[in-house]
Amino acid sequence: MRRARPRPRIRANSRAVAALALSTAALTALTACGAAPEEEVTTGANGVKSTEATSVADFGGLEKLVAAAEKEGELNVIALPPDWANYGEIIKAFQAKYKVKIKSENPDGSSSDEIAAVKSRKGQKRAPDVLDLGIAFARSGAAENLFAPYKVATWDKIPDSQKDADGRWYNDYGGYVSIGCDAARIKTCPETFADLLKPEYKGKVALNGNPTKSGSAFGGVYAASLANKGSFGDIQPGIDFFGKLKKSGNFIPVESTPATVEKGETPISIDWDYLNAGYADQFKGKGVDWKVSVPKDGVYAQFYSQAINKDAPHPAAARLWMEYLYSAEGQNLWLKGYARPVLLPAMTEDGTADKAFVAKLPAVEGTPTFPSSEELDQANATLSENWDKAVS
Repeated sequence: MRRARPRPRIRANSRAVAALALSTAALTALTACGAAPEEEVTTGANGVKSTEATSVADFGGLEKLVAAAEKEGELNVIALPPDWANYGEIIKAFQAKYKVKIKSENPDGSSSDEIAAVKSRKGQKRAPDVLDLGIAFARSGAAENLFAPYKVATWDKIPDSQKDADGRWYNDYGGYVSIGCDAARIKTCPETFADLLKPEYKGKVALNGNPTKSGSAFGGVYAASLANKGSFGDIQPGIDFFGKLKKSGNFIPVESTPATVEKGETPISIDWDYLNAGYADQFKGKGVDWKVSVPKDGVYAQFYSQAINKDAPHPAAARLWMEYLYSAEGQNLWLKGYARPVLLPAMTEDGTADKAFVAKLPAVEGTPTFPSSEELDQANATLSENWDKAVS
């Protein structure tokens, strides 16, 4: 799940904050303006339509893909907060490089909002072209046949474990669950999940959303499970931990966002390290002394995933966006935002990774491991069934 995304990041990690989730019904009401008029579909060098292109070769090369995308002239994105993993700069850089205007909607939306928009706006010109999703949503969306298969030029450099074999989704950037703390308001900042249970943190600990909808909150519960004798196959100890945290009064039902951090409403926030690290920069000089630590007792890393809407109204622009994100330029822009791009190992090896950005990443011990698809499905099912009962 992506941050689910959620927040107003002055906006935030993406993805968000403010009303984490628009209902499918609301989305349908907002978009019930009729299907988009039929438009000419670009054809690649081999007579392949843009909607069916599975690689840049189908367009006859990058130059022709650019021409096709610029002919469409627009790209619809959704749930991309400008201060989440440096998306604001990425969007500006893409528009400066190509004659394609990006229309960004609901930047504070969640992964579930994205999937709802794809379904409710099918055939409409306002449908999202591309998606940035939490891994669970990427996998479920692919299973529902919502995404178009497409393999970017750097496909072979993406580890097999980080992509769908058919190219319907592939991981893009990620990070570790971390604990952010305002040292200007908290005398001793917590560094582990065990620390969070201390009475001195009463009314101060928050998540970035609801873990049944938000990818970052989901990661926080998973990490808490690992810290409490749980496993990828058993997230229940993490749910129990937050139940205990809620019962003690330490956990507060306030979605952590840049706004709540700046106001001091969520002085301790469990979130991705790239978001917390970004806060440290963002609020420097504003009375917030934001410290970031990756808890050693619950080390959990997760990537978000990219996908192309199978019914994208701008199919060539959608594919050009993917090529840009998985180029060295795009990957380094995520790295600049403290996110760890999926191609970082390959870029480190070939020398294209920006060393200055790499040096600023939060310190982490060990090599990350990831749950299987089956384990993620089980974790989501357990959360859906037990989360509200634990923290209500």
